[in-house]
Amino acid sequence: MECPTVSETNSRLSHKQGRIIKERVIETLLFLAALSSVATTFAIVFILVYESIPFFQHTTVLNFLTDTEWTPLFDDARYGIMPLVSGTLVTTGVALTVAIPMGTIIAIYLSEFAPHRVREIVKPFLELLGAVPTVVFGYFALVVVTPLLQKIYPDLPGFNMLSAGLVMGIMIIPYVSSVSEDAMRAVPMHLREGSYAMGATRFQTAVRVVVPSAFSGIAAAFTLGISRAVGETMIVAIAAGMQPNLTWKATESAATISAFIVQVALGDLPHGSVGYQSIFAAGLTLMLITLIFNIVGYWLKKRFREVY
Repeated sequence: MECPTVSETNSRLSHKQGRIIKERVIETLLFLAALSSVATTFAIVFILVYESIPFFQHTTVLNFLTDTEWTPLFDDARYGIMPLVSGTLVTTGVALTVAIPMGTIIAIYLSEFAPHRVREIVKPFLELLGAVPTVVFGYFALVVVTPLLQKIYPDLPGFNMLSAGLVMGIMIIPYVSSVSEDAMRAVPMHLREGSYAMGATRFQTAVRVVVPSAFSGIAAAFTLGISRAVGETMIVAIAAGMQPNLTWKATESAATISAFIVQVALGDLPHGSVGYQSIFAAGLTLMLITLIFNIVGYWLKKRFREVY
């Protein structure tokens, strides 16, 4: 057996060192890519808090959370965020009553009942629904859905949270169905086979075995849909109205937090004014609401996660 020469040994060491350097460079780039998302999040939080501090010099946090009027642009300014919060929660609630049942049913069908060919055709078309610009959905709600609802509710105003919420629910169906279907497809086949061996039908297996086993992924889909609905802007700005109104009735018009931010950001308010600073306080509130929903979703995911 021949021993490697000195030049061959040096060549191998050089090649090994070069590979190690390349791997470290790749690891560093991946780390920086991951760090950028974290840094961006912290930067957003910092800007919102920093810009909100001058706003809270004009009102207290208690008044901000409890006052029932939101008129920061008026001479007799009131700084109660509750009208915007109620509009946000109502439209989100209406959207979820559409998206969660429909998205879950579609996911169950695509995962457990649809033939492979049908699944390969339907799922891409369903995901294309999420690519439609939200401004198109907004005008669809205003021009099509609202007149149809007015035939059922003649007293329904032209701008209302019901039509905005319904269309917003249609918009987020792909988010719920796609992630839920992926979670159901990840359930091991032997669980289904065991259920069939016990005499369960296909429907019983899907509802009582697959769905509970994939609940952590389904909860993540619901959280994604909630976050998407809470932050939606154009649909509610076009179809729900822009007037802050403290109401929990979906048949009335109201403004949401995101719609108010758009309304003020497109105006000619001077930088540093109370009205301008109010959008940062509203944005901070919106981010806290989203954070709460994400924490709940994370808890559900950890609580019901199954390891196979």
